[in-house]
Amino acid sequence: MKKPTVGLFGTCGDSKWRDGFIEKYKQLNIDFFNPKVDDWQPERAVDEARHLAEDEVILFPVTSETYGLGSLAEVGFSILQAIRLDDRRDFIIMIEMSLDSVLDNEVARRESLRGRALVLQHLKKMRFKNVYLFDTLSEMLETSIQLYRSAEIRKPLERFNPQNK
Repeated sequence: MKKPTVGLFGTCGDSKWRDGFIEKYKQLNIDFFNPKVDDWQPERAVDEARHLAEDEVILFPVTSETYGLGSLAEVGFSILQAIRLDDRRDFIIMIEMSLDSVLDNEVARRESLRGRALVLQHLKKMRFKNVYLFDTLSEMLETSIQLYRSAEIRKPLERFNPQNK
């Protein structure tokens, strides 16, 4: 039986937010998928889409390091789509409501802040039982470990679910 997996989606670019998560997951023997690679190729989109549709725990931080317009679009579209595919999976989201000062394109900055506010408010109104909203990466890490352990307990029970037969 395949172990549960944590999908590390969200902000990419030069962001280092995944480093501490990966280190901790390795210490705890937690399987994870990291879509961030040095030389991303379009062929990787198939693998990413599979993980977004199948991983038991999905992390989606949108940090202040980038405008995050792509990540915001993924949060809004992909998470809703993924929830429709399987509502037994868990989604952990963090949207920072500020941008680093080096991001100085005023139009992109304004659109990013607007998009962040809209996505966050829509998520708060939806009240999905398997969507968790946090303000910090440390909260995300702690919760992802707890939800992974919960998925480990649930995993063997999947064989009794009629949808899996």
